[in-house]
Amino acid sequence: MKYNTYEKDGKVIIENVKDFEPKHIFECGQCFRWNDEGDGSFTGVAFGKVVNIKKEEDNIIISNTNIKEFEDIWYDYLDLGRNYGEVKEKLSNDPILKEAIKFGEGIRILRQDEWEILISFIISANNRIPMIKKAIDILSEKYGEFIGEFNGKKYYAFPTPENLKDASIEDIENCKTGFRAKYISAAINRVLDKEIDIYKLENLSTEEAREELMTFSGVGPKVSDCIMLFSMGKADAFPIDVWVKRIMEHFYLEEDTKLNDIQKYAGDKFRELAGFAQQYLFYYARELGIGKKK
Repeated sequence: MKYNTYEKDGKVIIENVKDFEPKHIFECGQCFRWNDEGDGSFTGVAFGKVVNIKKEEDNIIISNTNIKEFEDIWYDYLDLGRNYGEVKEKLSNDPILKEAIKFGEGIRILRQDEWEILISFIISANNRIPMIKKAIDILSEKYGEFIGEFNGKKYYAFPTPENLKDASIEDIENCKTGFRAKYISAAINRVLDKEIDIYKLENLSTEEAREELMTFSGVGPKVSDCIMLFSMGKADAFPIDVWVKRIMEHFYLEEDTKLNDIQKYAGDKFRELAGFAQQYLFYYARELGIGKKK
């Protein structure tokens, strides 16, 4: 999609952007390095850059960047090439999703770095979002490259496998990763030893990529689908966490349906838009507590 985009005073302004709400995007469970500044804007780190993103009317303002970085990084990262109006129109044929979309109408699925998302979602297992974010921040501060200061705060890039090559399991555990440290260490070694190239998995089918990802310790069906959906552009992936399981059983299936059966049902029903359906349903369920155990 084409936008009227220009650079001014260290900011890039994208005019008349539809289907874009920073709160929906950065608080829908897909990313952990974006923080609410309290004024409707969010500051975050991605691909070794730190920016602030704010919406004013229908314009998106990205601070601390330039047109070249926007074209090289942020256009794809923010999935600005996709017509979300069409996605929502197709999914709205389902009355439940039509209602769910109203609550997260500004969601966009970010195109994040595969390595960062692999480690981030290994950390996310049986964990709460504040603790996930804390562990990622400590890991980045200790091992990532220093990016610079922005609005009085220091920012660090997410560490590469090479940055982490000398980190022991104990070192990683000291970054508040808990029992997941051994999984992170194993992933570092596998990638450094070139046992697996995670940047080529996007070229596989979703099923093949899922199988490859699940060869990493600490990566099960949910985490593998998160990695595929949030970094590889595989929009037919359908991560199933406790919220998604509850809402699927609440609206579509019987209680205690097996995860594999939910996965198959979602794939058959939502097809190539399953990942978008998952995000709208996740946000809907979490915001309203739908299916919440009493």
